[in-house]
Amino acid sequence: MQHISLITLGVTDVPRAKAFYREGFGWEPVFEQDEVAFFQMNGFVFGLWDKAQLEADMERPCAPAGSFALAHNLESAEAVDARLARLVGAGATLLRAAGAPAHGGYRGYVADPDGNAWEIAWNPAWTVDNAGHVAFGV
Repeated sequence: MQHISLITLGVTDVPRAKAFYREGFGWEPVFEQDEVAFFQMNGFVFGLWDKAQLEADMERPCAPAGSFALAHNLESAEAVDARLARLVGAGATLLRAAGAPAHGGYRGYVADPDGNAWEIAWNPAWTVDNAGHVAFGV
């Protein structure tokens, strides 16, 4: 079975990160303490954890920000523009303005306050249902 249970980002300022994900994406934690927050997603849990504590738990340094990109797919190009604006207003750094890549669709990139890259995208070949589940190529 293919699945991911939890994605955790190590963050340098947990209260700032929680505020960013609340204001920028509109997500509310299902569990939070001073050093951690968990958000119930569509089939997995997204976590924010104090970076130093995550590094101690893994017994290695966190990878540098920008080593990967997370994606947030939406239902339309207009929704991409609106979400990018909302994220920048909540403290994101615009990495790439929205536009149409050669392969189709519409996307832009932002970095959260810790530098983690997010692609905000619409792909006409994918569906996004009301629960936020994305179906590839359907």
